[in-house]
Amino acid sequence: MPMHELTPGDAAAAREMIEWALTRLADRRAVLPPATTAETLPALTARGIGAEAALRLLVDVVFPTAIPPDHPRFLAFIPGAPTVVAAIADMALSPAMIFGGSRIEAGAAVDAEDAALRWLADAAGFPASAQGTFVSGGSIATLSALVAARGERYAAARRQVIVAGASAHSSMAAAARIMGCDLCAAPPADDHGRLSGATLATALRDRDPEDVVAVVATAGATNNGAVDDLAGVAEVCAARGIWLHVDGAYGGAALLSPRTRPLFDGIERADSFIVNPHKWLYAPFDCAAVVYRDGARARQALTQEADYLDAISDGAVGNPSDLAIHLTRRPRGLPLWASVLAYGTAAYTEAVDHCLDIAEYAAARILASPDLELALEPALTVILVRRLGWKSKDYEAWCRDALRSGLAMVMPTKHLGETMLRFCFINPLTTPDDVDLVLDGLG
Repeated sequence: MPMHELTPGDAAAAREMIEWALTRLADRRAVLPPATTAETLPALTARGIGAEAALRLLVDVVFPTAIPPDHPRFLAFIPGAPTVVAAIADMALSPAMIFGGSRIEAGAAVDAEDAALRWLADAAGFPASAQGTFVSGGSIATLSALVAARGERYAAARRQVIVAGASAHSSMAAAARIMGCDLCAAPPADDHGRLSGATLATALRDRDPEDVVAVVATAGATNNGAVDDLAGVAEVCAARGIWLHVDGAYGGAALLSPRTRPLFDGIERADSFIVNPHKWLYAPFDCAAVVYRDGARARQALTQEADYLDAISDGAVGNPSDLAIHLTRRPRGLPLWASVLAYGTAAYTEAVDHCLDIAEYAAARILASPDLELALEPALTVILVRRLGWKSKDYEAWCRDALRSGLAMVMPTKHLGETMLRFCFINPLTTPDDVDLVLDGLG
C-alpha cells in the first residue's frame, strides 16, 4: 500500500518536522501567547492532501493554538518540561513501534523501564519485591493500585470503602465510582487539608478493616502542594492491616531532594505509590508510574487471562500488562530511562532543588509586596496568592489578559471557598526574572 511505503516526499516532510522539533526544543518561550486561528481545518477526503501538506498544517495551524506546559511561565495546573533527550526518545517510539505489554515482544525495552521503576522504588525505600509499570496518568495509576488493593477478580460484598484525606486528588472519587465503592473523606488535620494518623483513626473508628479497600494518602496535593502525615497514616494502616496507597503524582519527585525527603518519611511502608514523570521528572506526556511493594500480589489481581495470551505469559517475573488495568501499551517509561541514563540522577536532584529555590523566591517576593499576600503557607512548589482588594472576576480577567498578552499561563483556584491565584513551579527553565514579570504584572 502506498501509504506504508516511504516516498521522497515523506522523507522531506519528516526532515522538516525534525527540524521544527529541534527548533521548538531550543526555544520553549515562543509558544505564548497561543494563536487564535480563523482557518478551518480541511475536510478528510477520499484522495487526501499529501504528507507534506498535512504535516505543514500541523506545524502552522494546529500546534500554535495549543498552550504547552513547558513554557517557563506556565504556572497553572501541574506543568511539565521534558528534557531534550526524553523528548527525542519519545519521538523515536512511534516509528520503533514497540508493543510494551509483554517481555517477549518488547525485549530490552521492558528491562529499561524496569530500571527506571527500580530507581523510583529505591527513592521511596521499597524492597526488592517491588514491581511496577508505566501508564498514561495518575488517574489510571491510582485506579490500578486500588484494584490491586481490593485483591479480588470480581467485586465482592466486602471491601467497598476507600478512605482519603480532604486534599485528595479528584481521581480518587472517579476511581471509587468506577469500582462501585464509597469514598470516605477523613476530616482535615489543618488548613491544607492534610491527612494525619489521628484524623485517619477518627475516619476508621467505626469501620471494619475488612470493609476498607485502601487508605489513600497524598504526597503533594494538586491544589496546595501539601504532603500528608505519611508516617502517622502508615502506622494506623499497619495496625489495622489496611492497604496504604500514596498519591505522589505531582510531589513524588521531591523524594529526590534531601531538603524535602523528610516530608515523605513513612512512604517506605506503603503498599503502592504513584508518581507522574510527565510532571516534575521531565518526561513527555503521557507517563505515570505505579509501583507496588509486592509485585506478585498486584499481578494476581490485575493479570488478564485468555488462551491467546498464554504464549506471552511470564509467570516468574510477569509482564508490564499484568500490573495495571491495561493490556495494550506503549513503553512510556523509555524516554524517562533514556533521560536519566543520559544526564544522571544528580541532574534530577539539581532540577528539583532549583524549583524549590524558585518557589521560595516567589514566596519571599509576595511577602514583601504591599499588594499581595500568601493565602497559605507554601508547600513544596505550590503557592496560593491573594491580590488585595480583588474579587473572583478580577482574578479571572487578569488570567485571561496574562494569557492573551503572552505574559503567563496562570489560573485561579479556590481554597476554603475563596478565589485566589495559584502558582506551581516545577520547570527548571523558570528564572527569578520570570517570577518578577508575573508578580510585577499583578501590581
